[in-house]
This record gives sequence, structure tokens and C-alpha cells, in this order.
Amino acid sequence: MREHKDAQGMAPAAISLLIALLFLGNALNYVDRQVLALLKPTLEAEFGWSDADYAHLGSSFQIAAAAALLFVGWFVDRLGVRIAYGVAVVIWSAAGMAHALAMTVQQFVAARIILAVGESVSTPAGLKAAAVYMPPRQRNLAIGLINTAPNIGAILTPLLIPPFAIAFGWKAAFVVTGSLGFLWLAAWFFGTRNLVTVGNVPERAPVSWGTLLRDRRSWTVIGAKAFTDCVWWFVLFWMPDFFARQFHLGQGQLGGPIALIFSMAALGALTSGALYPILLSRGLSVNGARKCSMLFFALAVLAMPLAMYASSPWIAAALIGCGLFAHQGFSTNIFGMTADVVPGTRVASVIALGAIAGNLSGTAIIELAGWLLDNGHGYGPLFAICGSAYLVALAFIQLIQPRLELA
Repeated sequence: MREHKDAQGMAPAAISLLIALLFLGNALNYVDRQVLALLKPTLEAEFGWSDADYAHLGSSFQIAAAAALLFVGWFVDRLGVRIAYGVAVVIWSAAGMAHALAMTVQQFVAARIILAVGESVSTPAGLKAAAVYMPPRQRNLAIGLINTAPNIGAILTPLLIPPFAIAFGWKAAFVVTGSLGFLWLAAWFFGTRNLVTVGNVPERAPVSWGTLLRDRRSWTVIGAKAFTDCVWWFVLFWMPDFFARQFHLGQGQLGGPIALIFSMAALGALTSGALYPILLSRGLSVNGARKCSMLFFALAVLAMPLAMYASSPWIAAALIGCGLFAHQGFSTNIFGMTADVVPGTRVASVIALGAIAGNLSGTAIIELAGWLLDNGHGYGPLFAICGSAYLVALAFIQLIQPRLELA
């Protein structure tokens, strides 16, 4: 693979293929991590887990991912997207399949830790690819499309996995979903043989932690991810349980409401990819367009806490879906902001630092949920946190970076 290319970069067809592969990789990432949540009732009955046990499974994933992300940015920036992403998919696919062999909480924890290490590469690698292989005008829409992928995985997984597990058993569900990564891997190495960087940006470069941590742009991303990613992890990990408790839905009935939530999340990612360039075309500055787009999504999430008072699971799903619509829109803007304002040679490392912060805040809310539920406090405080998170994050971005400018 060549390192320095002309300013024109890759042909449109090659960019489209890269986006498609990144999209599919990101979707598989979330298929594998969501299976456990959807099979919670079955596994809980078979192994006698408490809510605290289940929370520990989630927090072990978050902590492992946060620890891995200390090295993921360096790993991707040093080895390049093609090799780093391929190695990661091998690790997480094998770990996903290994869940079928687990018989104790400790064995499930071990499988989740390895899964987390592999899956932690996906977002930094995807954003690095957008920053170094795609022209700025195409970048935001591409990021929006790639950021839609987790939702597609999260839509299809609850529709397919619970009935599949009922028919063939929970072990088969882990084996089949894990094996999909190996099919993707063949397409990845075939389809990315001739990646071309935009301009004179090197794909691989040394990373200085001192430079990263002294840069206010790095802390803007870190803080924004810390305040907002906890909402995503809360919904991904606890919503099947919320619907089972609140509306007494069985495992076979969870698919529809969960799929609606993530369908709305996908719409948020797509809308965000289009909204920012529209605002730019209307004459707003980079700073104004980005922050106005973020404000729109921060206000939209305020509907989410109303799910606690919904009279049906479908109304609750629509309100929670509005929250994830907002989350994905806001998240796409964080990614786009990073690709725009952070030098391309540092993008993977900065995104990795942001993901560490998001995983740690996700760990906190997962553990808080387990404690609140075990002690009879319910989901109310958790939904209140979700409703306020994005306005707090936007205020933080404004405080640290009053004016965003292209790198």
C-alpha cells in the first residue's frame, strides 16, 4: 500500500467500497456485543444471575475496552487502518464465538473482555479511514453513514437473534453471529488493497502522548464523549431489561420495540450527516454549523425521560428512540468535528482517548443501573441523566473550544 498520494485521493467507486466495508464492519461490531443483552432472560434463568452479576458483565466489557483503547490509537496510527482493523475483527469474532463455551459468570467475563479488546479498534479505525482517505466535502456524510451501522446491527439483532435462540439454542446464536466476522474479513482484505490517502497525509505516523494531551482539541473530544456515550451504553445494555420489567415482555416480544429504537437512532446518524453540510451551504461558519447541529440534537433528547410514563411499549420505544436519534446525531457531529479540527495523523489516537472516556462513563452508568435496580430505585434517575447529558456536553465543547476551525 502506498503511503503518500496525490491530492485527488481515491476514485469515487473506491471510496464507496471503503464506506460499505467500514459500514458492515461497524454493524457486525454491534451485533456481537448486543447478543448478550438480548439473551439475558435465558442466561439469567440458566445460570441464576442477579442484576448485579449482569451489570458486572457489562462493566467488565467497558473497563476492558477502556484499557485496550489506551493502545488502540497508537496501534491504528502506527500500523494503518487496513492491518489494524483486520486483526481486530479476527479477535472479536473468535471471542464472540467463545461465549458458546462459557458455563460460569467468570468464563462469560473472560469472553467479554477479549471481545471488548477486539471491538475497541472499530471506531478509531473507521474515523482514521475517513480522515485520511476521504476528501473533506465527502467526509461528514461518510461518517454519518458509517455511524448508522451500529443501529442497523442493533435493529437486525433483536429481530433475528431471540427467535433464532429459541429455535436453535443460545450457544448457536453466539457461534453464528461470531462467524460473520470471518466472512467480512475476506472482503476487507480484497477490497482495500489499493487505498490512497488524500493529499500528502501519511497513513502511518508516530504519536506523541504529550502533544495529544496538551492540545485542547483532544480534551474537547474526550469530554464530549464522556458526557454522552454513557447514554448509548445504558440503552444498549439495559433496554431489553427495561421493557421486560416495565411492560412484562417476554424474550420473543422484545425484538419489535428494540428494533424501533435503533431504527430511529439510524435516522439520527443519517440526518446528522446531511444537516451539517446544509448549514454550511446556508452560509454558517464551520463553528456555527457544527454547534447549531449539535444543539438541535441536544434538544431532541429531552423527550427520552418521558418513556418512564408511557402507556405502551411502542410509545416508550418511540420516546427512547428519539433519545437515540439525538445521540447518534450528536455523536456523528463529534466524529465529524474530530476529523475536521484534529490533524489526520492523530485522529485515531484522539478518538481512542474519547472512547476511553465514553467507556468509563458507560461503566459508571451500567453499574449505577445495577445498584439502583437491586435497591428498588428503578429507572427514573437513569433516564434523568440521559435527558441532560447532551446540553451539558455542548456547554463543555463551547467552554473548551469557543471557535472550531479546520486543522
